[in-house]
Amino acid sequence: MHLITRENMIEIFHRRASTRNYDPARKIPADDFAAILEFARLSPSSVGSEPWQFLIIQNAELRQKLKPICWGMTTQVDDCSHLVVILAKKNARYDSEFLRESMIRRGVTEEQMPMVVEKYRKFQYEEANVGDNERTLFDWACKQTYIALSNMLTGAAAIGVDSCPIEGFDYRAVNQLLADEGLFDPNEWGVSVMATFGYRAKEIKPKARKTIEQIVKWVE
Repeated sequence: MHLITRENMIEIFHRRASTRNYDPARKIPADDFAAILEFARLSPSSVGSEPWQFLIIQNAELRQKLKPICWGMTTQVDDCSHLVVILAKKNARYDSEFLRESMIRRGVTEEQMPMVVEKYRKFQYEEANVGDNERTLFDWACKQTYIALSNMLTGAAAIGVDSCPIEGFDYRAVNQLLADEGLFDPNEWGVSVMATFGYRAKEIKPKARKTIEQIVKWVE
């Protein structure tokens, strides 16, 4: 069953563009932004870990504090409707309480738990090789947040909302600022990526992308 046509979906992808100039007079309706957050919440993640949290920074004073340490969105901080900081979980080891809770949420029983935990241990340490240290585990969690980010950006475009993913910022300074503001425990969470949302102030030039032939190789 097609809920949307292929043509419409491709049109949405063409329409989505990194928006660096927003119309400050236009704000995203609450219901629409709630849908964008739902797109994130429903996103897939490795082993169903959901290692993310989303900070919605609407406080004007805090936005101004972010501006000098976020060079990638200096033109957007004041004008975007919504500013989102996506956090990634630290130390999401196979035997952590965090992953245990995710297993329970997905219906893993106490009887099944040892087998599943061993499966995740093997995945993290012998297959994906992400369990060696805190940094590799955090990077693994950050990868999952980008899945949620992508769904937020595309989903927003589907309902007529513009957006821009943001990596251009001083990670240490942003982590320090937001932790000092009491927005998260830096021992448990770290900043992964940001995004702004709103409505473009002017049209954006069409995408320049490689051709399908340049990026796809069929193996039959």
